[in-house]
Amino acid sequence: MEVATQTGTVILQIRVSDEVPGCAAAIANGITSSLQESVRRVTPQAAADSTSLTLTRIQQAAVPEDPSSPQPLIDLGLGLVVGISAGIGLLALRQMLDTRLRSVEAIRQAAQAPVLGGIGEDPGASACPLVMQADPCSPRAESFRTLRTNLQFLNPDAHSRSFVITSSVQGEGKSTTAVNLAISLRQSGERVLLVDADMRRPKVAEDLGLEGAVGLSDVLAGGVRLEDVIQRWGPDDLAVLPAGTEPPNPNELLGSERMNRLLHQMHEDFDVLLFDTPPLLPVSDAAMLAALTCGAILVVASGRVSQSEVAESVECLATVKAQLLGVVPTRLPTRGPDVHLNGRYQQTYSYTAGPVR
Repeated sequence: MEVATQTGTVILQIRVSDEVPGCAAAIANGITSSLQESVRRVTPQAAADSTSLTLTRIQQAAVPEDPSSPQPLIDLGLGLVVGISAGIGLLALRQMLDTRLRSVEAIRQAAQAPVLGGIGEDPGASACPLVMQADPCSPRAESFRTLRTNLQFLNPDAHSRSFVITSSVQGEGKSTTAVNLAISLRQSGERVLLVDADMRRPKVAEDLGLEGAVGLSDVLAGGVRLEDVIQRWGPDDLAVLPAGTEPPNPNELLGSERMNRLLHQMHEDFDVLLFDTPPLLPVSDAAMLAALTCGAILVVASGRVSQSEVAESVECLATVKAQLLGVVPTRLPTRGPDVHLNGRYQQTYSYTAGPVR
């Protein structure tokens, strides 16, 4: 039961709730009658057998036809309004707090470097990373050819070029990018050496199905000769140098004078050197090696890293005076409003292997 008064009046409003409509009305009317009798008994008598205070029933409670609660339609409407408002608020809050980079332009602005190419999202990339070999006519393979072309224009007059392929954090696709770019460069006639310089978590030998027990670390340690551990892979005889034995000090090895001399030796036999390195933020291996080469190519996965992480990676390279040659956005959307230009091209054209006419 609830009793309320209207502001500025002497009206009492009595509300009674009950599961049975008739009982609710009867209780309300009974309370009114009892209250009238109580007021009559306690109020002093005035002249002519009248009281100075009277309580009059304005309206008798009737049996309600509809329940006051619950009201499904009203409750549903209120629930929808509250739910939509809360959803819009949460979405707006998420947009404000989420600083992850999702478009090519956002990535370019965060890195303040040219975009060398864009690799679209491919759910099957983890199961088939060597797209240049497994599906050379696919749009994804064409993306690596575009990257190869842009890379060749970075320094076209140089006799030998060396590039560090790195990222801000793990899982952005740097190893896949390095391997497919190396295959593409080799297919164009370049003498390419793909070096797995990630001695902490090597991936190149595993992806190519090569033996990776002996490699770069062993050469730097002076245990083996470079020519003895370079392996050949694929129909184009791509030269690959695995990471080798995991050393206790990969950072010191990659930034050593011995590594600098090894680079000069590599340049004598190869046109292009590609180094797959660890991410920049966890360790400084990539930055140290980039300072000894032509520069670094930063792989940035769309929707995975934030603006601050990319800016910090750029700062890591600048600290050791290493040049950032450009960025390669990966996992770009191939559908929707944020689709990359390459994604629109893929939707327009299909690539199939067939006879040349």
